[in-house]
Amino acid sequence: MKVLIAAAEVAPLTKVGGLADVVGSLPVELIGLGHDVRVIVPKYGFVDYSPYKMTPVINGLTVLSLQEYRKVSVEQTTVGDIEVYLVSTDVLARSGSVYGENELEKFWVFCDAVCGILPYLGWQPDILHCHDWHTALLPLLARVNKMPCRSVFTIHNIKYQGYFDESFLSRSGLRQYWLAGLPRLPQLPWNLMAQGILWADVINAVSETFSREILTAEYGYGAQDILNFRKERLFGIRNGLGYEEYDPAADKLIAANYDSSDIGGKWANKKKILQSAGWKMNPDIPLVGMVSRLDEQKGLDIILEAIPEILSDLNVQFVFLGRGKEYYETMLRSLETRFPGNVKAFITFDNAIAHLIYAGSDMFLMPSQWEPCGLGQLIAMRYGSLPIVRKTGGLADTVFNLSADLKRGSGFVFKNFDHGELVEAVKKAVAAFENKAAWERAVERVMELDFSWREPVRKYESLYKRALEYDINDPL
Repeated sequence: MKVLIAAAEVAPLTKVGGLADVVGSLPVELIGLGHDVRVIVPKYGFVDYSPYKMTPVINGLTVLSLQEYRKVSVEQTTVGDIEVYLVSTDVLARSGSVYGENELEKFWVFCDAVCGILPYLGWQPDILHCHDWHTALLPLLARVNKMPCRSVFTIHNIKYQGYFDESFLSRSGLRQYWLAGLPRLPQLPWNLMAQGILWADVINAVSETFSREILTAEYGYGAQDILNFRKERLFGIRNGLGYEEYDPAADKLIAANYDSSDIGGKWANKKKILQSAGWKMNPDIPLVGMVSRLDEQKGLDIILEAIPEILSDLNVQFVFLGRGKEYYETMLRSLETRFPGNVKAFITFDNAIAHLIYAGSDMFLMPSQWEPCGLGQLIAMRYGSLPIVRKTGGLADTVFNLSADLKRGSGFVFKNFDHGELVEAVKKAVAAFENKAAWERAVERVMELDFSWREPVRKYESLYKRALEYDINDPL
């Protein structure tokens, strides 16, 4: 199959978050199965592309988008084993960041540009695989332009949907298609995500539990009605972890390498991260790490409530790494001041420190309010840091409660988004940590779990085949 993956970001070329990791690793796995897979992303004005050799593919093509004729050019480069097309036009060239500024116009124009250039690439995909709201317009445009390919739309983060108003729709020239004239169609929210869900041949969310959760008002963020309308075409596939990047046996960013047959190197990494925090090594004090965007989604509210209660009873050390909302940055710094021997907050993002935290922590904190898939818990288990998680989304699909003897399960799981339940989960983890021999055996066993792309890539392959089976003229 020929597959074109469209997204706002791809690692390592333009990486902001987990979406880039998926777009940068899934194609490699699909290529390994013999498919011809390429990626198309915007060429942003602020990115330094000088390390990459660029080959012009299309120059000066005119595309009508939002009532303006725009010059579009396309360059091609290779990122690892992946051929990547970079689309340049006025609004993208002026961009100072991937997100956060002029997003609606930027990604709408990108989608129009992709459809405008596809006939001139000299390569036509069988599958157009679109990721999140930034490319959600493409399934509709593919139908309007009668493109001979099927579309797959993947939902990573349903909270952000690309909202617009009626005046913006008027500029688009798509009003006649927008509601599709379908019987029983629920009222649609005015956003691009809803259109991706409506028009794609197949929709998937990035974990099985998340694909069920988003059918509810609690997790659907207004998209639940259109998702239920199309739920027979909705599937769940968890993300895989890039095992070459995240390999404690070969990781050059950590203090000592190790694997599941000999985890001795973890203690050198624990010592290193403790030194970075200004603390002395004490193997009897459990170290809980967290690497995250500092946002309410990630459970910061219940963490801030839970830590003083935990530290009133237990000697535990917490190390945080991340940037995000100013309120959470300030509150973590406040906890660090209040508990200087037990809380350290690195308010930054440093990949080397991130890898050290995964390698050196005994437990990994991820009490998310909601979590489509999550990579943090997968990385943590790969490095032998046992996760403490809330049972939601991809966390529910990948982390299972450890038994009392620590011979079964992979972490410490609580159900409700409640700081008291988080406190109890941490206490349970600390009690388990005291049995060093059983703990080390559990760490070794969890490190051997397979969260690679081996299984998910086969599911994506089946999803593409399913999309190709549908009637292109009547997908709904």
